[in-house]
Amino acid sequence: MTRLHGRVALVTGAGGGIGRAIAERFAGEGAHVCVTDVDGSTAESVAEGILGTDGAASWAKVDVTAAEDVASVLSQLSSTHGRLDILVNNAGLNVRADFRHLTDEQWETIRGTNLDGVVRLSRDAFDLLKVSGNAAIVNLSSIMASRSTRQLAGYCTTKGAISALSRSLAVEYAPFGIRVNFLCPGFIETALTARALRNPMIAEALINQTPLRRFGTPDDVARAALFLASDDAAFITGEGIAIDGGMGANL
Repeated sequence: MTRLHGRVALVTGAGGGIGRAIAERFAGEGAHVCVTDVDGSTAESVAEGILGTDGAASWAKVDVTAAEDVASVLSQLSSTHGRLDILVNNAGLNVRADFRHLTDEQWETIRGTNLDGVVRLSRDAFDLLKVSGNAAIVNLSSIMASRSTRQLAGYCTTKGAISALSRSLAVEYAPFGIRVNFLCPGFIETALTARALRNPMIAEALINQTPLRRFGTPDDVARAALFLASDDAAFITGEGIAIDGGMGANL
């Protein structure tokens, strides 16, 4: 359980769901994890849980749409560790709306967190990642980057952009020893999908499209994130992994 021994990781949106599972798994593998979330109390709770199991963690309240929050947490990491080895851009949200009724405010809300936050962290953390010499960025995209469903145009668009951005950064950052990959979760049991999965008709339809006949768990995604962040993926960059139970193959 030491695949990330001594490494420093920053996980956004880590107050619950997939982000929390990633933070806890990384800590279990020996990383010092900076747990961040727009809800500072949940970030603190996750960090305390890690510390309570003899893991290494710190926490910060970070709204990825706020440049000052990002600058503050990166400054803390610079002062404390002098580098960043792993960045997981997980923070995300969705606003359901028919596209023809999508307001500018709704679009800016979706884009601000899902895409602009990834851009800001990946750009502003560059100097700390470069110091590592063996760094990894793991971005959370979605199977919705290549699929579509009603009322999710904004979400799908931002997730598709994350996939494209990850490939571009993989090429640009490679000379500095920074790998960039992305994950494409399917229907994972989190607060973001709870509304859909609680509807028996929707849940049955989704299960029928999933060859493995179950929904994913946050830890399913965390295990894939661990692989991409570790030296097991030392020669992998610019790639995406679908964690969808085979849904994408079942077309």
